[in-house]
Amino acid sequence: MSAVYLFALLPCLTLGFLDPISAHDVKGSQFCQFYNETMCGGEFREDCVEREQCGPHDPDKRNHCYVLWQYDSITHKSTIKLKGCFLDSKECYDKQHCVEKNADRKKQHFFCCCDGNMCNKNFSWDPQPTQPPHVVHEIEPVRNTEQEFVTLVLSISIPMLALVITLSGIFYYYRRKKLGYFNELPTMDPGPLPQPSPNLGNRPIQLLEIKARGRFGAVWKAQLRNEVVAVKVFPIQDKQSWQTEQEIFKLAHMDHEDVLRFIGVEKRGDNLQAEFWLITAYHEKGSLCDYLKANVVSWPEMCRIAESMARGLMHLHEEIPANKADGYKPAVAHRDFKSKNVLLKADMSACIADFGLALIFHPGKPCGDTHGQVGTRRYMAPEVLEGAINFTRDSFLRIDMYACGLVLWELASRCTVQDGPIGEYRLPFEEEVGLHPTLEDMQDSVVHKKERPLILETWRKHPGLLAFCDTMEECWDHDAEARLSASCVMERVASLSRSMVLNSSTLIRVDNTNETLGTKESSM
Repeated sequence: MSAVYLFALLPCLTLGFLDPISAHDVKGSQFCQFYNETMCGGEFREDCVEREQCGPHDPDKRNHCYVLWQYDSITHKSTIKLKGCFLDSKECYDKQHCVEKNADRKKQHFFCCCDGNMCNKNFSWDPQPTQPPHVVHEIEPVRNTEQEFVTLVLSISIPMLALVITLSGIFYYYRRKKLGYFNELPTMDPGPLPQPSPNLGNRPIQLLEIKARGRFGAVWKAQLRNEVVAVKVFPIQDKQSWQTEQEIFKLAHMDHEDVLRFIGVEKRGDNLQAEFWLITAYHEKGSLCDYLKANVVSWPEMCRIAESMARGLMHLHEEIPANKADGYKPAVAHRDFKSKNVLLKADMSACIADFGLALIFHPGKPCGDTHGQVGTRRYMAPEVLEGAINFTRDSFLRIDMYACGLVLWELASRCTVQDGPIGEYRLPFEEEVGLHPTLEDMQDSVVHKKERPLILETWRKHPGLLAFCDTMEECWDHDAEARLSASCVMERVASLSRSMVLNSSTLIRVDNTNETLGTKESSM
């Protein structure tokens, strides 16, 4: 049963650019080859990488690598569906090669698992005891002569087949359902999703509607007593992201108006069916990225969004000493800052979300075992793309500020005060590298050519927008040490917003005075 359940549970896995693979470890897998047919072949394949790092686990458990593929008996073609890590199954213990031995697969779905780093790079079908093997990749068939193992494989084939049929129906249903947008997750083909029971945990939560799905999980609109909330559901493979998010939310002083409001966490289910829930405030307008796709913003709206967004980032970045009410808050780097991870409230102020890759800087302690090249390629700073990061607190905070400059550009591109027609929404660098850039594409554009998103001359004709453009350019400076801090961006935008309001009021008063004088002159 565990094999087919993975087909439903593993559409979205935690990704990152990882350190070189260590030697083969027969007691489990640290790295596995990654593939997700929906992600790697679809709109968001820029987030797809070739391998993933398996998450931490209990000492008595192991990580394994797996492959799920489909074989067409008519065309004799094999199609890989999923590859990656999953946690602890005795079926996979001490298997150095990924081999499917079950001969009875009416639906032609095949699954194999193995122990060891990248052991799922090659895989094969070796049906026993009567049929000759159909080799998918050119590797030597691995034959296991232990009768107990053959019996085990055969004993799980019937429930696996039943689950495949059931999940195929769920897959068809969700393909036909139109998804909305919410939170930081890229919208994807939803695939099969087992609905968790709404009343398994301590809170009486009822899941109402799935809003988005991405590499770290799925986001639901849900009902908690009399309150509408958001529930982000992490599969077992992304438990580490769930733990990181709640660790950030539970820091002192994190109850801030410009940070997504945290409500609680829950674990639902057991073993491979376990899910991890993150419960937060729900914002109907969704992410800034999705809002800008369908809407333009006025000058006051743009300033409100930019100021609150920068204030939230400033709060995240700063250290706050302990007081009578709260303890000490260390500095935190977001590490995946982008318009998808900025949510809009009903009053058009912004709040920051998605801390699955965030890094806490405890005083006197090193950054820890972390990887520099994480996040979304499109928003990666030049030093991240080069792999030349200084692993210090200030270096990581400046990486956030580079991405902040790109988000400011997205806002400016949809602002109504520009002198000319407003173009359709574009992602940063969409004109330069398209919708699905590779890491090499981004390196060539950002590092070697030193390109940045185009600032139109029509933007610079408005005095406020001109100053806004200067701010974004100082945020995405190639020299990391020259970039503005979040507090500086917040103060600039606030000052800019106030000065434009004052100038507008002055102009209105002058116009009213002239009109009054004109009336008096005409009556004389």
